[in-house]
Amino acid sequence: MALLTLTDVYKSFGGVKAVDGVSMRVEKGEIIGLIGPNGAGKTTLVNIISGFYKPDRGEILFNGSDVTTKPPYIRAKLGIARTFQNPRLVSNMTALLNVAYAVLGREDAKNMSLYEAVAEAIYYLDLVGLLRRRDVLAKDMPLYELRLLELARALALRPKLLLIDEVMAGLNPAEAEKVRKLIINIKEQLDLTIIWIEHVLKLVMKTVDRVVVMHYGKIIAEGSPKEVAENPVVIEAYTGKRMVAI
Repeated sequence: MALLTLTDVYKSFGGVKAVDGVSMRVEKGEIIGLIGPNGAGKTTLVNIISGFYKPDRGEILFNGSDVTTKPPYIRAKLGIARTFQNPRLVSNMTALLNVAYAVLGREDAKNMSLYEAVAEAIYYLDLVGLLRRRDVLAKDMPLYELRLLELARALALRPKLLLIDEVMAGLNPAEAEKVRKLIINIKEQLDLTIIWIEHVLKLVMKTVDRVVVMHYGKIIAEGSPKEVAENPVVIEAYTGKRMVAI
């Protein structure tokens, strides 16, 4: 049984089909790169998977349960966590407390004290390399650290499926490579399944197991990085030139 199954999912905004009949299976343990031109529908699809948008029609099964109409907090409790293109953190709260309150939001944390939550939050901050910055307010952190903090907060929910939305946006090449290695590390350490939206194609192509390409709300291709990079439909729709698979 697939961890996530989307069947004929649609979502329109003012008559524009942002997601147009998408069907997709995600197996446990995969890292999937979700790519496509701006406006292809990638973030809308992630918003549908995470529950921020309800599909106009179609079905979403997660870990065997129908979550098509479930709100985000229910999906989070079931094991779906996400990051955002623009970090959504509590700016006047320290890095440590941002993650600790994510811990307290879990279903299994109902009887957990703040002290216990802080102790667990330290683990996630250490995992992403922010332990020494635990007492810094989010508003005082540079973009690279905010990206890491978003990841730590999502991981604190103990997800089965992690949705990553353009985590490398605005980062320099050295920072982006560090994040790429971190994604591999957390996937292996925490036994995660990951759907990753990204525009830095070179890094995506050498990291993911499978690539799914969207264009005008539809999936136009999927396969290994090499297969997708050599697909003439993708080349024409996405870049107009050959992509690099490493």
